[in-house]
Amino acid sequence: MLYPEIVIAGCGNPLFADDGFGPAVIEELQKLTLPGNIMVVDAGLGGPHFIFTMLDNGETKRLIIVDIADFGAEPGTLAEFRVEDLPAGSYRDAHSWDLAEPLQRLKDTVDITVIGCQPKRVTDPEMEIGLSDEIRNAIPKTVRHVLEMVGIDYGTAIKCLQEDAQPGAGAEACGREG
Repeated sequence: MLYPEIVIAGCGNPLFADDGFGPAVIEELQKLTLPGNIMVVDAGLGGPHFIFTMLDNGETKRLIIVDIADFGAEPGTLAEFRVEDLPAGSYRDAHSWDLAEPLQRLKDTVDITVIGCQPKRVTDPEMEIGLSDEIRNAIPKTVRHVLEMVGIDYGTAIKCLQEDAQPGAGAEACGREG
């Protein structure tokens, strides 16, 4: 098995300002204890072209992609797209590759949702490390939204994160003995 039932993939490149949104969300999700049927992966720029082709069609049922997408909103605004709903030309990587095409091949066997965040600035080909304030402020909301999509209570996930840092009371809610 390459990937489990649910895959959450953050796409983008942190070297190009707001293009690092997807990996930043994944970094936060990786701090949480998630069920074994969920894999959180930083897909970088290669997600659609390499990682998504390695999904297990017999096992993987859901793919949630977190990335920037230009849909004409205010920077930091989140939108949820199905593959067929992606605005033409709006979902491209920093090198202008159309990312919807590889997803079209998967959409009949895997439930795919793209959580897009309207970027403020993408600096490719110039490097600029760091997210704009609007995009950085969208990370917690995105984490909560992703957890809701996979049926995980945000409060419980945070308690489990705190439990990992300070073992003691609350272990039962996290699936561990106290």
